[in-house]
Order: sequence, then structure tokens, then C-alpha cells
Amino acid sequence: MFVEIFTLPEFWIFCAVGFLAQLIDGALGMAYGVVCIAVLSALGVPPPAASAAVHAAEVFTTATAATSHAAHKNIDRRLFLRLAPAGVAGGVLGAYVLTAAPKQLITPLLAAYLAIMGLYLLVRAFRKLQVDNPHARWAMPLGAVGGFLDSWGGGWGPIVASTLMSGGHTPRRVVGTVTAAEFFLTSAISATFLFALIKGDLPLDLRTYLAEVAGLVVGGIAAAPLAGLVARVAPARYTTIAVGVLVLCLAGWQAYRALS
Repeated sequence: MFVEIFTLPEFWIFCAVGFLAQLIDGALGMAYGVVCIAVLSALGVPPPAASAAVHAAEVFTTATAATSHAAHKNIDRRLFLRLAPAGVAGGVLGAYVLTAAPKQLITPLLAAYLAIMGLYLLVRAFRKLQVDNPHARWAMPLGAVGGFLDSWGGGWGPIVASTLMSGGHTPRRVVGTVTAAEFFLTSAISATFLFALIKGDLPLDLRTYLAEVAGLVVGGIAAAPLAGLVARVAPARYTTIAVGVLVLCLAGWQAYRALS
């Protein structure tokens, strides 16, 4: 069965998407989930299936990144204890809604969400962040909202990290803490989707699911050595603008498919 996985077309499609998304994430430090889910949904993969595969793959990537941040003491324990539980609760709720809601309702909502994320990235490209206040008052509500939205189309990093940095947290502490919390978030979301798959509520068979997850992981690993080069060469502002425009175009395609 495991050998057959690498011969399925889903494996190679997800491998290419994972490669592209990892390069973008390497340049920006975010947007992996947004790009993956936007591209896969535009290719016709049902939103719950796309989100399930992406979050399963992110369990591996966030575990590696969180371990690295912990070793370099980039994690704010107090902030982590406020973000992680709220993010998990919001993520599980979002995943449940995504699998339970009718497809004709999910597709236009996902298109609207991706459009908002695309605009958010464009605004972020021109926004200056200030660091002056070491405390965030709204960490738990922010984590719950970020977790819920992440289960639909990615966005934990762009929403939570950007908000915390603009509120005054030190950038390296924000990135490390948000990444560590994201591991628990993606694990909870992935477990929720897996439970839905076993129950038969997720429009995906187990072999296809494993092929898609393997494709994202292999594609991401293949792109990882190039991520540092991309981050050094590609201007962050222009890359963010390009990704924002890409997500907006994919949202438009989603809206067109929903109306058709």
C-alpha cells in the first residue's frame, strides 16, 4: 500500500504544491497553509480534504521548527500558555464546522476567507511593525480566532504573529512562541479531521489521504534546502505582494466555481 501511494497522481500534485508553499514560507516565514489550501481548493480538492492533508503535513514541519525555537530559547512561556489552549479549542471547532457544513456553503465562504487573507497580506506588505510593549492583552481571544480560521484555510502565522508583533512583542519571541503553539494546534486539527475521516464524514479515502500528506511532506523537504536562499535573495515586501495577489486570484477562481 505504501509503495502504491507514490504512484498516485495525488502524491505528485501535493508534492509540487508543498514545494511551492515551502519556498514561499521560507521567504516570508508564513503563508504555508494559506498557499497550500488555496491552490489545492482551486484545483478542485474539497476544502475539508485539502485542510486535512495540509494540517497533517504541518504536524511534522511545526514539530521540527518548535524544537529549534525551544533550543534557542525563543519561546515566551506565559504567552504560550495563553495561546496554545485557545488555539486548539478554536481549531477543533473550526475543523468540526468545516466537515459538518454543506459543501455549497463552504466553497463560497472559503473563497471569501481567501480574499480577506489576500488583502491582509497586501496590507501587511506595506505595514511597519513597532516593538515597545512586552505584553499582549488579547492573546487568548486572538488564539481562539486564529485557530478557528486556520482550520479553514491556514493563517495562524499571518494573523496571530503579525497581531502580536504589532502589539509590541519581540519578533523572535513571537515567532518562536507562535510556532510552538502551532504544533499543538495542527495536531488537534489533524486529529479532528482524522476522526471525521474514520467516521466517513470527510470526502476522502485513507489511501488518497496518505498520498496527499506524503506529497506535501516530501515536497516541503525537497524545498527546505532552498528556503534559506530564497529568504536571502527574495525581497520580503515584493514576495508578500506576489503571494497576496496569488491568493486573491485563487479566491476569485473559487468564487467563479461556486457561482457556476
